[in-house]
Amino acid sequence: MNEGPQIVDIHGVPLAETQLTVRRGYSPAYSNATSSGEKSIPDLRSVIMQPTKIMPSITRGDWKHGFGIKVFYPGSLSNEVDSGIGAIGRIDRAQIQPGHIIGMHPHKDDEIFTYKRAGRMLHLDTVGNREEVTPRRLMMMNAGHSFQHEEHVLGDEPTQALQIFLRPREGDLEPKVQFHEMDAERSDDAWRLLVAPQGAAFEVRSQAWVRDAHLHAGHTLALPDVIAPGFVSLLFVFSGKVRVGDLAIDAGELYHLGDSEAGIAAVTDADIVLFTTDTTAPVFKGGMFSGNVAQA
Repeated sequence: MNEGPQIVDIHGVPLAETQLTVRRGYSPAYSNATSSGEKSIPDLRSVIMQPTKIMPSITRGDWKHGFGIKVFYPGSLSNEVDSGIGAIGRIDRAQIQPGHIIGMHPHKDDEIFTYKRAGRMLHLDTVGNREEVTPRRLMMMNAGHSFQHEEHVLGDEPTQALQIFLRPREGDLEPKVQFHEMDAERSDDAWRLLVAPQGAAFEVRSQAWVRDAHLHAGHTLALPDVIAPGFVSLLFVFSGKVRVGDLAIDAGELYHLGDSEAGIAAVTDADIVLFTTDTTAPVFKGGMFSGNVAQA
């Protein structure tokens, strides 16, 4: 029996519940108090030397029949001062079954990149767009001061995606939405620059970069050159298995790479996504989803 479309919560997790869960779940590994009692943010490059796993702060939903989601707050790895790292506020790993609708909902001061590896969605928004998003046709929502959108899962295949919440350099920017048809669904054994302040398929209004690659088993891909001491990189393995030095990283895992310069070696065929940010650059931490939820 066709029961009609199923409407799910905002990104699988109500915003208030997301904030409450993260605050309760924080367990800082380092002291952030100064002699005056004020908290300071540690330099993550000096604290995290070796590749370190970032655990999801929230796991929720029905991955086989509904909307399953894992929410990663990269700053939860090392301190209770900021739930993000630089311009990387939050990364959601989602699987949504056909027939589901993510109902119309707002964003404010979030730069949101939708990275899809399977499935099709129909995107509608308050800017007037009605566009299909696929693994080849991707989307960036620069929410700015006010923006709402809705997503319908199309076809018979589940949507498998990352929803990447980046922080803008400042609040109350003008909203806009970007769509881009990539030359191919994947980039074989080479980095593909997807998101950057300039020179990429999608513009982000802060110092953040997103790259992806499809590695064939046995291939090793060098990391991009580090431009400045404040740069931090995170690696997500979407599918397959890779090694960074002696460390094995499986599908669905997110790692802070620390100061490792080791290449990424594919144990099996693997899809990987690399996030880089300049932690010394200005960012706005008041975004609705990308913002800092570490403190009340």
